[in-house]
Amino acid sequence: MGDKLLRFAGFELDQQRAELRGADGVAIKLRPKTFEMLRVFATSGGRVLTKQKLMEAVWPNVHVGEDSLFQCIRELRTALGDERRQLIKLASGGGYSLTAEVLAEPVSIPAEVEQLPLAGLVQSAPVLPAEAAAATAAPERFILGFPRRAAVVAATGLCAIILAIAAAVPVWKPELLSRRAPPRLAVMPIVDASNDPRGAMMAAEVTGRLTDGFAKIQNISVVAPRPSAVAGADKASASVTSPDYEVRGELQQTDQSWTLRARIIKAGTGEVQSVVAASVNAHEADAQLQQSRLVAGVGHVLARRLNDVLESNAPSARARGASAGGDKVAIEQAIASINQTTRERFGMAQSMLQKALADEPDNLDIAVALSSLQLRGIQMAWFSPDEAVAVEANANATLQQALRSKPNSIPVLEAYCRFLSATNHFVESLVTCAKALSFDPWNGPALYLIGLGQIHLGRFDDAIATFRQADRYDTPPSSRWTWLLGAGWATLLKGQGEEALPWLQRSIAITSASGRSHMLLAAALYRAGRKEEATAAIEEGLRLRPGTTRLNVSPPKGNTSPAFLEASARVVQSMVDAGLPEQ
Repeated sequence: MGDKLLRFAGFELDQQRAELRGADGVAIKLRPKTFEMLRVFATSGGRVLTKQKLMEAVWPNVHVGEDSLFQCIRELRTALGDERRQLIKLASGGGYSLTAEVLAEPVSIPAEVEQLPLAGLVQSAPVLPAEAAAATAAPERFILGFPRRAAVVAATGLCAIILAIAAAVPVWKPELLSRRAPPRLAVMPIVDASNDPRGAMMAAEVTGRLTDGFAKIQNISVVAPRPSAVAGADKASASVTSPDYEVRGELQQTDQSWTLRARIIKAGTGEVQSVVAASVNAHEADAQLQQSRLVAGVGHVLARRLNDVLESNAPSARARGASAGGDKVAIEQAIASINQTTRERFGMAQSMLQKALADEPDNLDIAVALSSLQLRGIQMAWFSPDEAVAVEANANATLQQALRSKPNSIPVLEAYCRFLSATNHFVESLVTCAKALSFDPWNGPALYLIGLGQIHLGRFDDAIATFRQADRYDTPPSSRWTWLLGAGWATLLKGQGEEALPWLQRSIAITSASGRSHMLLAAALYRAGRKEEATAAIEEGLRLRPGTTRLNVSPPKGNTSPAFLEASARVVQSMVDAGLPEQ
C-alpha cells in the first residue's frame, strides 16, 4: 500500500511525498515520527493498536518512553482537529485506533516518472500507429533548432518534472518561504560582584546552568556570546553570528544570601526586555541546590517574558493587535491575590478577572487567565457540581480558541494542561505540560500538573521525582505548597506514612488550602501510629471543609489506573479510621 494515496475524513495521506493534506489541498506540517504514526494508523484497517505495537512500528529497534508516543498522539489530534478525541480514539483496553474509513487510491504521478530524466520522458513518448504517422506526414517544423514534434514532447516532459518538483518540495510554498529563523539568544558570563572566594566558581556554574536551560527552549536558538562582547576579547575575532537577545547578570553575596540579578536585552537596540532578581540562603550546605534555585528564579521569569515578546511579535498576534497593558496588570493582581490559595482569595481573584473581562470582552489573555483560575477552583472543589460543568464548558471553548491563536503561549498551554487534568485526561495533560516546559524549563506549575498526571496513572515514583524537581527549582514560590502536597500524597500512596509527613507539614505551613491537605496529613499520621494527632488533623480538615465524608473525599476514577485506585482506597480508609465520617 506504500504507493497508494490514502483518503479519510476529508484528509489525504500521500505516502510517496510523506505529506498530509487537508480538504483544501494544503499540506499540514507533521514531524516525521508523527507522520509515520498516522501512516501506521491509516494502514491498520481500523484495528486497535497497543502502545507497544505503535512504539515498535514508529521507533523500531529504539527504546523510547511512553511520553514520546503520547506527544505524537497529541500532535496528530491537533493536526486533524480531533479535539473531542473521536478520530484517534483511546480503546478501553489501552490501545488506540483510527475510527475513520480509509480509502486507498493510486497516485496520479508514479514515483518512477517523477525520477526520470528529461531524456527518459522523451523516449517514453507513445509511438504513433502507421496510419496516424502517414496522416501527419507534413513537412517537419523546427523550434529552437529541434524538430517540432520532439520539442513539444520535451517541453511537456519538462513541465511535468517542474510540477512534480513544485509539489514535492515544500520549501517552494510561499508561506514557508516567509518563515524566519528562530531568534538567537546568548547568555553572557555572569559577573562575579561578590567578595567571596567561591564567587567566581558560583558565577561560572550559574552561567552554565542558565545556558543549558535556555538551550532547551523550543522556539529560540542559543548561540555562544560574541567574543567582542566579552571583556578583554579581541574585537577582530568577533563571531559573524550576532544574537538577537542577550542575558546579562551579576552575582552578589551578603552575610545571609546569594543574589543573582539578571536581565534580557535586545542586542540591536540595547532595550531592556525584563529585569529580575533571585536570592538563596548563603548558609545552605547544598551548593547545587543554591545554583539550581538561583538559575530557576531568574530563568523562569526571563523565559516567560521572552515568550511574551515572541508571541506578541508573531504575525497572528500583530494581526489581532494584542494588548500588553491593562490586561497584564489585572492578571498579575489576580495572581497575587491568590498566593495563599484560600477560598476567599480565590473569590477576590475571580472577581478581578471577571471585571477586567467585562471591560475588555475580546481580550483573550484575560479570558485564559480566568479559565485557568476557575479550573483551579474545580480542582480545589470550590464550585458546586452544576457550576463546575458550566465552568468546564466555558473553559474548553476559551482554550480551544486560544490554542488556535497562540499555540506557543506559556499561559495558554498551562491553562489547557490544567483543563486536561481537571477533566481527568491525564495522559494528554502530560503531553501538553511537556510542551509548556519546552518554552519554560523551570516551570513549577507545569511540573506539578505533570506529577498529578503521573499519580493518577499509578506512576508514583515518577511523580515523586517530578515533585522533587519542582522543589529544587521552587518557581514561583507562591506555588510551592502544591508540589510539596503532591510529593506527600504520592509518598503516602506508596504506603510510606512517616516519609510523607515532612512534605505535607511543609505544605500546610504555607497554606491550609481547602482542608484536603489536613485529611492527607491525618492518613499519614495514622499510618505512622500517631492516632491522636491523626484525629486532630481530621477535625481541622472538617473545620476547613465541613460536610466532608468518605463518599466525597474519594478522588476521581475516570481514566485512572488500578494501582492508583487501590492505593487511594487504602488512604481513604486511613482517614476514616482517624475519624472521617462515612457519610
